[in-house]
Amino acid sequence: MATPLVTVYVTNHNYGSYIEESLQSIKNQEFQDFELIIIDDGSTDDSLEKIEKYNKMENTHIVRQKNKGLVVSNNIALKLAVGKYIMRLDADDYLDPRALEIMVNTLEKNDDLALVFPDYYEIDESGEIIQQVRRHNFEKDVTLFDQPAHGACTMIRRKVLLEIGGYDETHSRQDGYDLWLNIINSYSVKNINLPLFYYRQHGKSLTTNESKLLKTRSKIIAKHAKKMAEKTLSVLAVIPVRGSAVDSRSLPLKELNQKPLIDWTIDAAMSSTTIKHLMLSTPDKEVLQHVKSKYGTEIILHEREPDLARINQKLFKTIINSLEYYCNTHNKPDAILILNIEAPFRSAMYIDKAVHMMQLYDVDSVIGVSLEDDIFYVHDGSGLQPLSSDNGLRLERNDIYRKIGGITLVSEPYFSNQKQITGGKMGHINMDQKAKFTIQSDFDWSIAEAIYQ
Repeated sequence: MATPLVTVYVTNHNYGSYIEESLQSIKNQEFQDFELIIIDDGSTDDSLEKIEKYNKMENTHIVRQKNKGLVVSNNIALKLAVGKYIMRLDADDYLDPRALEIMVNTLEKNDDLALVFPDYYEIDESGEIIQQVRRHNFEKDVTLFDQPAHGACTMIRRKVLLEIGGYDETHSRQDGYDLWLNIINSYSVKNINLPLFYYRQHGKSLTTNESKLLKTRSKIIAKHAKKMAEKTLSVLAVIPVRGSAVDSRSLPLKELNQKPLIDWTIDAAMSSTTIKHLMLSTPDKEVLQHVKSKYGTEIILHEREPDLARINQKLFKTIINSLEYYCNTHNKPDAILILNIEAPFRSAMYIDKAVHMMQLYDVDSVIGVSLEDDIFYVHDGSGLQPLSSDNGLRLERNDIYRKIGGITLVSEPYFSNQKQITGGKMGHINMDQKAKFTIQSDFDWSIAEAIYQ
């Protein structure tokens, strides 16, 4: 038989409730020039019984294995695949009948494309549509490629996937993110602004464990940044503190779990692998003495003028003053990292991730954010109006991000030229619930203690 143009593979582990719907959506494709590889990854439910029904389907191959995990299964599928293009479908998701046809036609028309990925519907466990997700137009609108394609339902040229070495098995998740970083600097990518698959949201979803997901992404970003030795940044981290002597609400020495608040940020910064020098800038002599006695010469102490620490003073003035002080004895840094002490649970992982993001994407500034999925309103003079209509369509360009985590990284040239700590070409790092928590009131102190415990 002729070699099929496309290899579609399905990885399954205990998705017996959904696997038939997934496989049937492949069988019902209008485009039929494909082979199907089904990998059962050590299921203990009734998955295999349902998969066996497809054993006699033309160009179908079933792999039964002990549980090896998603990324290893991806490489097994790649070794078995013969198609010009390859695409994974997760066993709990399913395709629109024209999905393969539209993606194949897009790739066939443009030999420069390494991969294509469509918009999609989010569905709940019972299959009800929650919303339609429309990605950016990558041909017209996207110049910063820091929002990757999804790992599943992305169609890839198999030769490109082989050229980059397949999937990195040191990462147990986020296969799509690692793949994206391997591709975007050398190949073209394209989004298809049509919803061509149904992405199921439920408790077993790989992406639901936010902390583990972000930790894995951080490791992937660090791996790719390490390859860019020529772009290694010299980073000065500045911890600006008003102190109780200037602002009674500033409590850097108040203890959280028997540890002064300021020490949480200092310890995280000192655990970072990307910071060259760490500076404390404060007019509070008691804070200066505490840090000096505990950390000695490991931290540069900058006693700034009290007027610069007043509530009505812009932060960029403090950073200018700190930078001038630093440059009296050191060369200019490539970037300045600003860490606020009110975010005690922000770890070194996020600090390093911000620096690596600047390296990878060559942006002017990077901030910590969380994607807000609540409904927001504005007052137009006649009453409250929603920022976006609740019509079941989520446009990626309309996503709202909140600045969080007390972390801002700015390149020195941009800061010195613009006198701004954010702006220009801005990158971002997503932070989890714990890392983004900030202490701003007495009530927050009690919550912080509970979070620690």
